[in-house]
Amino acid sequence: MSDSDAAAVARALISRWEGFRSRPYLCPAGVPTIGYGFTHYADGTRVTLTDPPMERAAGDALLDHLLRTKYLRAAAVLCPTLSDPGHLGAITDFCFNLGAGALRASTLRQKILHQDWSAVPGQLRRWVRAQGRILPGLVARREAEAAYFPPTETL
Repeated sequence: MSDSDAAAVARALISRWEGFRSRPYLCPAGVPTIGYGFTHYADGTRVTLTDPPMERAAGDALLDHLLRTKYLRAAAVLCPTLSDPGHLGAITDFCFNLGAGALRASTLRQKILHQDWSAVPGQLRRWVRAQGRILPGLVARREAEAAYFPPTETL
């Protein structure tokens, strides 16, 4: 398995679903955010609505840094049974979007640890709410992640 392949999958999903915004904004959950959905900078400082704009190159570098040092590592440590780069990339996107704590405490993680791949898409589809509301963007994002866990054929 190649971590760079998994990182490429995660980066593509994050870029697609987060988009890039150079100016700080409030995300649907009401959290100050910038760039590709960043709520913190590399040094751990929280994003505020008064922060200066972020250049795209800085956003790309921060995304690569966070994938390498935080989110890809968290997904791999929490779910060591993820040997397929697509699987690891999709779960890394999940961690980026919701945090490693959500994965750590989830039934989704239990299904992954038991390699119950057919149950993973349904578990991903449960994570579509922000502030109690189902968000169409989260529904679509979870479907994109679930697509990396296609049903297996039985003979």
